[in-house]
Amino acid sequence: MDTGGRQPAGRVNAVIVTGAAGALGHAVVAEFRAAGRPVVALDRPGERLDALGAQDGVHAVAVDLAVRPAVHAAFAEVDALPVTPDALVALAGGFVPGNLAEVDEEQLDGLWRSNFGSALWAAQAVAPRLAARGGGAIVTVGSRTAVTGAATVAHATSKAAVVRLTTLLAEELRADHIRVNAVLPSTIDTPANRAWMTPKQVERAVAPEAIAKVIAFLCGPDAAPISGAAIPVYGDA
Repeated sequence: MDTGGRQPAGRVNAVIVTGAAGALGHAVVAEFRAAGRPVVALDRPGERLDALGAQDGVHAVAVDLAVRPAVHAAFAEVDALPVTPDALVALAGGFVPGNLAEVDEEQLDGLWRSNFGSALWAAQAVAPRLAARGGGAIVTVGSRTAVTGAATVAHATSKAAVVRLTTLLAEELRADHIRVNAVLPSTIDTPANRAWMTPKQVERAVAPEAIAKVIAFLCGPDAAPISGAAIPVYGDA
């Protein structure tokens, strides 16, 4: 995304992707790299993150994205890289099933931290950096269940908070020329989801690569008029 901000000598614009080691994260990283965009991949340490960091044009930074001090420390590491963030894609999150009777404190706290907290802390860290370069884009990931339909209680409400956070940040950061939008997936076609989906559900699930293209569009110049949107990416589900 080109906002007209001045770029320090020797540095290039890059997209920060949280939750980059997951199935959707891999697809998003691949989409940006196919377009020649450098990526900073943030996720918990492990072989999948290491493999991403070995790719050309990808900088891997290990971090627990649910912990505010850890996120701010990770962004300080990003500052030392030869890149300037011009977009954040906040993908990190988790899922635990559970109806009203099954929700307990541990489940609620875990999902709130992994879904809402990870998006909030990443946005808090990146916003001043985007403002300093003259603007940028933030894309969060909500869920279809955040806005409609039956769902597991704690997960859906934590994702609903992400959607509301998106609209709040779109208003707060507008003066800094930072656009903030959300995508709302239904069931994503991932190996983990295929373990429990029926063949019919697999057929109707949304490919991560298709969602990645929407996210890349929202981070690009053609999406300049769009901010505060929650965009359904339901496919046939």
